Amino acid sequence: MSAQVSILLPHYRTLDLTRFCLRSLRKYTDPARIQVIVIDNGSQDASTAYLRGLSWITLIERAPIPGEGVAAAHARALDLGLEQAMAPYVLSMHTDTIITSPRWLDYLLGEIEGQAQVAGVGSWKLEFKPWYRRLAKLLDPAWCALRARLPRRFRQRGPSKKDNHYLYLRSHCALYRTELLRRFSLSFDENDVAGKVLHRKLEDLGFTLKFLDIHGLSSHVRHINHATMILNPEISGRKTGTDAERRRVRRELESLNYRRILEDDGLDR
Repeated sequence: MSAQVSILLPHYRTLDLTRFCLRSLRKYTDPARIQVIVIDNGSQDASTAYLRGLSWITLIERAPIPGEGVAAAHARALDLGLEQAMAPYVLSMHTDTIITSPRWLDYLLGEIEGQAQVAGVGSWKLEFKPWYRRLAKLLDPAWCALRARLPRRFRQRGPSKKDNHYLYLRSHCALYRTELLRRFSLSFDENDVAGKVLHRKLEDLGFTLKFLDIHGLSSHVRHINHATMILNPEISGRKTGTDAERRRVRRELESLNYRRILEDDGLDR
């Protein structure tokens, strides 16, 4: 069987998290159905050595560009992996995205196969928040559009965000048609967060990008939001470097029984 999906996985350090991500993928997926491309962004630590020892992945060791930000490095890594993708579908993933069900691949493919106008499927956020925070996020674009129509004296100073404030398939788990990305020379690196401009360009070309139900997707895939940054103090931001966020990540890892998977070295073969 030829691979159905090429998985693009940018990586930067966090050895145990990366091991957990890849082993969960190995545990719940028929290896004949996927091509796994890991792009290491210059980790140069034990995690790089671990990746070099995995025979079932394609490892690309990317040399970061001096001065580039985390978001730019991530997007450029995805583009580098895309060059080697051989399957009809390409899936962007994060190392803090964990597979939890053997039906995850069938679920994603079932949402795009046979629907020629659907260029990609995925989610905006793959986490559960209080209802009022979810509502505020959904209303935010509408508020920006309304504010842009108000008389100047009532607006906030600075340019309107309405043209750049929209929901898009986030790169933690987004499945695209490889042929479309290549036919229209599309990329993840567009001087913005990976996938954002790509989403708008595909829509402008007349294609549909489908947002999946968060409960349906979360029954197969879990995203431990910001775990990569939280576990990397050197790239943690103001919000992601707090003790409270670290405790949250540990709780989520424990809820997924990550110790059991980390102890199963057989999943590396």
